[in-house]
Amino acid sequence: MFYTIIWLFFCYGFFGWVLETVTATVRSRHFVNRGLLDGPLCTIYGIAGALLSLVLPELRGNWLFLFLGSAIWCTLLEWIAGHILEHSPYGKWWDYSGIRWNLDGYICLPYSILWGVLGAAAVQWGSPFLSRIYGLLPGAGGKVLLWILLALTFIDGVGSLIALYGRQGTMPGLERVDSQITVATRRLQHWISITTRKRLEKIHGKAWEKAEKAKSDVFAQGACFSKIFLLFFVGAFLGDVTETIFCRVTAGVWMSRSSVVWGPFSLVWGIALGAATALLYKYKDRSDRFLFLSGTFLGGAYEYLCSVFTELCFGTVFWDYSKIPFNLGGRINLLYCFFWGIAAVVWMKGFYPVFSRWIEKIPKKAGRPAVAVLAVFMTANMTVSAMALARYDQRCRGVEASSSWQEYMDEHYGDERISRIYPNAVRTQGNEKGEETE
Repeated sequence: MFYTIIWLFFCYGFFGWVLETVTATVRSRHFVNRGLLDGPLCTIYGIAGALLSLVLPELRGNWLFLFLGSAIWCTLLEWIAGHILEHSPYGKWWDYSGIRWNLDGYICLPYSILWGVLGAAAVQWGSPFLSRIYGLLPGAGGKVLLWILLALTFIDGVGSLIALYGRQGTMPGLERVDSQITVATRRLQHWISITTRKRLEKIHGKAWEKAEKAKSDVFAQGACFSKIFLLFFVGAFLGDVTETIFCRVTAGVWMSRSSVVWGPFSLVWGIALGAATALLYKYKDRSDRFLFLSGTFLGGAYEYLCSVFTELCFGTVFWDYSKIPFNLGGRINLLYCFFWGIAAVVWMKGFYPVFSRWIEKIPKKAGRPAVAVLAVFMTANMTVSAMALARYDQRCRGVEASSSWQEYMDEHYGDERISRIYPNAVRTQGNEKGEETE
């Protein structure tokens, strides 16, 4: 499956580049490369196509939900990409302000409908067809081709990012690198950055100079990484505690609701809290209705993605809403989507300002190392948890331990401990039968 997804990424990225470039060329009457990369690839189209092909194939035939899922995910990706690219020296890369039903010019309803139609067609017909094309390639040859394309795209991407966010001029320290391969790679990246910068300035105009921000004595001001990470950490802890108490009150039992093997942390809640803050920070002063609708759609899309991701990676379903009315494949349901919307309003209007003030009161000297330590801890925690679940999946399929990490997981994270940490985890039917995935 990994190589198929990579193949789809390149196919849809190329198709998107053709679509954007042809459209821009016809409008301007001369060739215009609309991609960020110098190569014929629009990464946002590639990511969108690969993501939809990974997340929504079970909705094939259900045109309404396939359309809605495609529209929501493509719109969300365009919204995120618009915010990220706006922080480059070239400002906004597109502006829908002149189109009705737009949101700050980043997204608009007509294009969301278009993305829904194109995404549904891609999932229904395009991805199966492209997957069959990849299947016709020689096994080893196809994989080698994809790794070559990944390497070239990585070099192109680094060079383009240098052009987008880096400084002009020669790359410092280039002559001090010993490895000839490294020197050649960096020179190629530097050449790409210069070429990309000239092309972007031709399309978007001369880059404006960023004014140097005044230094502040406040720790984690605004929606910076440190604040988002601390909110993720606190949200993961509070989410686990809340779910544990909820299970006690409703079911009468104390049940682990943790997502990781070390400590009471629910990653679903932590990631949701951090992501919601990062995405909605700019709109924190908007109406409650706006935040509710945003939280409903974002929360539903996020929970659906988490359900598909855990099932594909670990062959396990951690929740099932099949018995709740208005559910979609047991992964999400309308009532809980409304809960996400309510939570967005309560968080952004009530709790976020309080937590933000508390975090900003942390001394800088203590805050930065604390964030670094917690980041290392959670990274290790998630890595070990992923390895424990992967090994649990292998044991359920009868795969014997053949390496040191498998033996370590069998010794320290056996079936009994995994069942205690993840009591609601249910093996999917295909994996219970021992079916292998690509």
